[in-house]
Amino acid sequence: MDSFHFKGRSLLSWLDYTDGEIRALLNLSVRVKEEGKTGKVRRRFAGKTLALLFEKRSTRTRCAFETAFGEEGGHPVFLSAADIQLGAKESLEDTARVLGRMFSAIQFRGFKQSTVETLAACSGVPVYNGLTDSFHPTQALADIMTLEENCGPAEGKKLCFVGDGRNNVARSLMVICAKLGVNFTIVTPAALNPDWDLVETCAPLSAASGAKIRFTENTAELEGADAVYTDVWTSMGEEDKKAERMELLAPYQVNPALMAKTGKAGAIFLHCLPAVKGEEVTADVIDGPLSRAWDQAENRKHTIKAIMLATLDCL
Repeated sequence: MDSFHFKGRSLLSWLDYTDGEIRALLNLSVRVKEEGKTGKVRRRFAGKTLALLFEKRSTRTRCAFETAFGEEGGHPVFLSAADIQLGAKESLEDTARVLGRMFSAIQFRGFKQSTVETLAACSGVPVYNGLTDSFHPTQALADIMTLEENCGPAEGKKLCFVGDGRNNVARSLMVICAKLGVNFTIVTPAALNPDWDLVETCAPLSAASGAKIRFTENTAELEGADAVYTDVWTSMGEEDKKAERMELLAPYQVNPALMAKTGKAGAIFLHCLPAVKGEEVTADVIDGPLSRAWDQAENRKHTIKAIMLATLDCL
């Protein structure tokens, strides 16, 4: 870690981090997970405070940040949009300035990427993107950690995302895979392909790492996949599109027949959760022996702790 500069940095998306920096954070995440198994109590966040700003509901993100920070002696404070002036009667810039004077770091989970960017620009403390409509970087780091735990080094592995290719998880996976040399295929209807601006941004990154980034409507492209990943078909804030998405994505449900298209008996299944069993994935897959969704959920905590340890200079 000494060769990288993490102190004081925010995490808004993985576009701001080099492949080496991401690898260092992954290695630290593995170390943090191993430390947790020893039962030894560490208080590396003692005397520090964390503001947790939530516009959207959360289970894993909130619990991961609160437990990772609290068990190390830090004090996390949960603040919903109903609790504070998040751009309502007070400008977002002013809220950021006030929070930056009172907290060691800020986590934001909500809608606009511009909100988390403003918090980072104006607060003067590290700001962590716990999910926006554009990116979900802490999830992507846990996903790669889970992939490596089961399949070995991520470079050269094939990860396929099946479903809505425009959503924040698919976008974040495309970025981190392009950086780390992971072959990433989005299997989705053409209407749900990721936006072209991000594709163009990732093109030189994948060229440098050797990653193959592909988009296809054909589920036969799952052949050779080490991992198959899906997410809910209707994201938060898009509930009015549920019927349309159900019809469009029905052929892309992850079920035993679709998993078999990988041609690999050991191919794993990944899901960021929450899952709607019977829609994007069948119960026999997500609750079956190939599923690593629960490992992913646990790894959210370890990766988030690693990110905060590095950026708050608490190692």
